[in-house]
Amino acid sequence: MAFTPRFAIVTGSDSGIGKATAVALAQQGMDIGITWLDDEAGAEATASEVRAQGRNAVVAQLDVRRLDRVGDIVSDLAGRLGGLDVFVNNAGAGDNVPLLELSLDGWRDTVATDLDGAFVGIQRAAQIMVDAGNGGRIVAVTSVHEHAPRVGQSAYNAAKHGLGGLVKTAAIELARYGITVNAVAPGEIATPMTDQEDEDPHGAERPGIPLGRPGDAREVAAVIAFLASPASAYVTGASWAVDGGMLQMGPHGGSHITSDDWRG
Repeated sequence: MAFTPRFAIVTGSDSGIGKATAVALAQQGMDIGITWLDDEAGAEATASEVRAQGRNAVVAQLDVRRLDRVGDIVSDLAGRLGGLDVFVNNAGAGDNVPLLELSLDGWRDTVATDLDGAFVGIQRAAQIMVDAGNGGRIVAVTSVHEHAPRVGQSAYNAAKHGLGGLVKTAAIELARYGITVNAVAPGEIATPMTDQEDEDPHGAERPGIPLGRPGDAREVAAVIAFLASPASAYVTGASWAVDGGMLQMGPHGGSHITSDDWRG
């Protein structure tokens, strides 16, 4: 049976990459489940954009640190949509605390947000897809720091490395059900996480990024939309860097290179 996605859930879709992804999937003909943590107005704005594409949108609050509730909220959204073909685990948070200053509570908060909650959501989404028997697409938004660590972000680096490992294992185990599992690893993207919401990244200079600028959330969403589509049927267990070439410069290249001298 050909895979034709109709229903998608995008966590953390009240802004940034999540919002852009929800709209991109709606443009591909999907009804969208939208989640928010503390910006209900942002989630409703995303829902309005989805509905403007002629698609249905349902909204729920989701704190991925509430591990006892994550799975049930995924199930509830899938029920309200009428099914689940695509699950995009986008909700996450960053930190910037040196190892020797990082508290155990801080470590646990970041890991719960970026890894534990992702596990619960991905597991429940996969079970819904397996039960339906129509295949599916799971995409986890990780980070370039899934692949290369950065100073001062030990909890974030560990969680994103772990999420990348979860994606690879899930890809192997779920392949028999026609479910693909992939990661998208953004670099510096103009979003609230980088304090660049609603800014045009094309005018910003980043000497340490080969393409010379931050990315636009819609550029990440386009890759996610491909991985959610029938066209990606033979792609699984992969991690797609969407970073303007940042990883080719080393883990500190993006923001620590301050001139274009290296280009010569």
